[in-house]
Amino acid sequence: MKGGKDKKKEQQILAAAIKYDSAGDNAPKVTARGRGVIAEKIIELARENNIPIKNDPEMIQILSKLEVGAEIPVELYRAVAEILAYIYSLNESLRPQNLSDSIK
Repeated sequence: MKGGKDKKKEQQILAAAIKYDSAGDNAPKVTARGRGVIAEKIIELARENNIPIKNDPEMIQILSKLEVGAEIPVELYRAVAEILAYIYSLNESLRPQNLSDSIK
């Protein structure tokens, strides 16, 4: 039987933020990560700044284990590319300039 502490830990919220600079980065990087109160703050800041939020439990399990500043692992390239494409379709102003130029 699990104690109250284990159940609370299982329910704790996780969040991570990633950023991709196509001009300078080889891959998207983790810019923030946290659990509990820190995760809630990451989400709050994203909402305040109109940054799209994607709920993906499998991805957050991987991202939450990476250090801030680390590039995402190759296994996440496709999933992150799909998320970035979706975000760019929602908000053209978030699209990196050199991507916009090559698509026109």
